[in-house]
Amino acid sequence: MSLPERPGLLHAVPVLNVFALLWLLFVLGPSLSRQSGIAVELPPSRFQLDRFQNSLVVTLGPGDGAPRVHLGRDLVTLPDLSAKLERLRSEGAAAKAIVLLQTDTGTPVGIEREVSELVLGKGFRLALVGANSSRVQDFSKEPTPGE
Repeated sequence: MSLPERPGLLHAVPVLNVFALLWLLFVLGPSLSRQSGIAVELPPSRFQLDRFQNSLVVTLGPGDGAPRVHLGRDLVTLPDLSAKLERLRSEGAAAKAIVLLQTDTGTPVGIEREVSELVLGKGFRLALVGANSSRVQDFSKEPTPGE
């Protein structure tokens, strides 16, 4: 046998490999996630949303007084959102892109409608995003007495 009885650093190599792997996951982890926008509490929805290849994510999140508007992960104002969507439309993105609108449950409906009309007015398709929930009330059924 050619190895010495006390190989020294040879026992530490697997431990260093584990630490290098953990460091790599911490560094590359955020770039591997496909989440766009910011985290908000979405209202429940019974419908499953398809995956879209060329989608823009607009998020209306809670803020001080007025809701915060995000395009992707960038914080924007409504006039900035309008200008950015206009620029994207002029570059030809409106024909193939869809805007996914994520709205926090605490956001006023008037703000959501204003952003929806802004997006639709720029020529984009629009989809509202909700949380997956099997406990959503079905409003198509007639209520039974006692409900």
